Amino acid sequence: MGQPDSRAGEEPGAEADRLPPGQRTQRGWPVTHYGPVPRFRPERWEFRVFGATADGEKRCWTHEEFSALPHETVVGDLHCVTKFTMLGSEWGGVRAATLVSLVPPAPETTHVMVWAEYGYSANMRLSDFADEAAVFATHRDGELLTAEHGFPLRLIVPRLYAWKGPKWVRGVEYMTADRRGFWEERGYHNLGDPWREQRYSYQEEPGEGPEL
Repeated sequence: MGQPDSRAGEEPGAEADRLPPGQRTQRGWPVTHYGPVPRFRPERWEFRVFGATADGEKRCWTHEEFSALPHETVVGDLHCVTKFTMLGSEWGGVRAATLVSLVPPAPETTHVMVWAEYGYSANMRLSDFADEAAVFATHRDGELLTAEHGFPLRLIVPRLYAWKGPKWVRGVEYMTADRRGFWEERGYHNLGDPWREQRYSYQEEPGEGPEL
């Protein structure tokens, strides 16, 4: 599970207490991703929620329509599997929980696959995706995301390692059974809880992921 968000008035040593095992504090924001930065074409951009929805239908938004959804701000840490942590960033965007309320999953839905440009994907439990701190971010600390950091849309899930929050997100698939995403198929842990230091698939306990 994740730790509380940063707040003013913390006691000395509180910052260190909020670092997961093996992590170090990062003051800047390094650019890390696999593959090229996609070109944003607003007229072609579409966001989809599909799969095991409650009514069996998919829902799509244009960029203009998605931008009109309720915009909220959350404060959350970002933990990269490469061992840096950014504490207390302010993320602005559409909460994942808002999408879940707009497009309810079927009762048997247990997991989601988050899809991004170039077919990149990241799987997670529905409970992690619907966490109140999870947000489809368009801004960080009041500034619009750059293309290198995921503009126009990046998922932030503070309770998981940052690879679980893809850049350049284009949709969410509701699933009734777990399925590994891009990095999970390539040796990363299926769950990705930084507080349990779940970095790699060889650390998985029985039941923590589908067969590789």
